[in-house]
Amino acid sequence: MSDSITRLHEAVLAARGSDPSTSRTARLLGSSRAKMAKKLAEEAVEVVIDAMHGHSDAVARESADLIYNLVVLWVSAGVQPQDVWDEMARREKMMGIAEKLPKLHKVPKLPKVAKLPVSSAPRRKVVPLEAGRSRKRR
Repeated sequence: MSDSITRLHEAVLAARGSDPSTSRTARLLGSSRAKMAKKLAEEAVEVVIDAMHGHSDAVARESADLIYNLVVLWVSAGVQPQDVWDEMARREKMMGIAEKLPKLHKVPKLPKVAKLPVSSAPRRKVVPLEAGRSRKRR
């Protein structure tokens, strides 16, 4: 698999100089890193949704899209596939290949605050917004 990703990485690098009107990869690389990250997140969500519904074939297809968009983001960020393989090897030595290292920086816990009493008033019904623009209340 790493050979496939390395070839994909090389193809994405080669597409950097292509015409964005004919190359989706060149168009993505010409966009902002935020746009690339958003596309990566969208593909990840599609994988999750298909997995939740038990659609194995769709999970495979969307995973290919996810990996493609990940590699595009790597190219934009200057990450080489070997950088990722080296990190995976480091983790394997520490924890085993199937384990993820805990985060090194922990977010401090906030102090507990007293809970406010819950009102016995009925809650308002949640109503979905219409597809168009919502009007401002006056």
